[in-house]
Amino acid sequence: MAKSSNQKMKVLYIAAALLEQSDEDHPMTAADLISYLAANGINAERKAIYDDIENLRLFGLSIENRRKAPSGFYISKRLFSEEELRLLSDAVQCAPFMPEKAADSILVKLRRLTSVHRAPALMPGLKQDRHSGVLNGEVYDAIDQIRSAIDHDVQISFQYCEWTADKKLVPKRNGQRYVVSPWKILWNDGFCYLIAIEEKSRIVKHFRVDKIRKVQHEDERRTGHDMFANFDEERFTAGTFHMFGGREETVTIEFENHLIGVLIDRFGEGVRVVSKDNDHFLALLRVRVSPQFFGWLAGLGSGAVITSPETAKAEYRRFLKSALGSSDRG
Repeated sequence: MAKSSNQKMKVLYIAAALLEQSDEDHPMTAADLISYLAANGINAERKAIYDDIENLRLFGLSIENRRKAPSGFYISKRLFSEEELRLLSDAVQCAPFMPEKAADSILVKLRRLTSVHRAPALMPGLKQDRHSGVLNGEVYDAIDQIRSAIDHDVQISFQYCEWTADKKLVPKRNGQRYVVSPWKILWNDGFCYLIAIEEKSRIVKHFRVDKIRKVQHEDERRTGHDMFANFDEERFTAGTFHMFGGREETVTIEFENHLIGVLIDRFGEGVRVVSKDNDHFLALLRVRVSPQFFGWLAGLGSGAVITSPETAKAEYRRFLKSALGSSDRG
């Protein structure tokens, strides 16, 4: 670029220098900025530096002048705080669906949102074991296709897979495609789920996105607008319980008091509870009665007991006997 062209962009170069190089512990003096400008073919005097910095302040850039050593100008407030950037960085590094190449690209961009001196704190530290790069790339693409379909209000079709005993992921229904109206993408326990209306059955179903393959947009518009107008995401997540199947039912469970935190972590602060005695409370829960629900309950041991309805109690007994390998299946 010609020198005259660079000269016209002097104030932009000053902004770039401060954003890239400065923070509270690493301010830049007027002399530092003059040297930075000179390296980019721009001549500047000290007074002009002060004038440009004042204009950048008026424009909205948070620039402080540190008087004590080390003295100089620095960016005092950025779009994201360091804590927020670390949180975002950790989230990207731990996302199991994201291809390593895509994660690395995002991390590079996040590091550009702070100074070069503090960027190393965002280097990979919680790296996720991403298994197969091809698998994760397919999941990443599937999420993108689903979100695009939601934005364009169209149905999608895809193959839905399951694991075989020899650890191969193969399409269910002999590869027959599922046609659905996609509505929500939810995260639960590290997995990503699609919430959609299956057009064939007209039932709201959930699909693990890492088991979805070959997503295609369909010409038909989505159905279910009225159904999802007041969709309660928290209630759905709690009721579906790890996104496994089973009939939806209200159950009453007696818990020992020390398990209240476990209950709130699973069902949220809105869960309905009432004290029973000094050591126990009762919780009224809307869940999907399934082996996965019983498995979670069994993990709490004798501290959690189903009190009603009788059908759920009987099923839980059979589940426990089956888990113990008992010959008595009644």
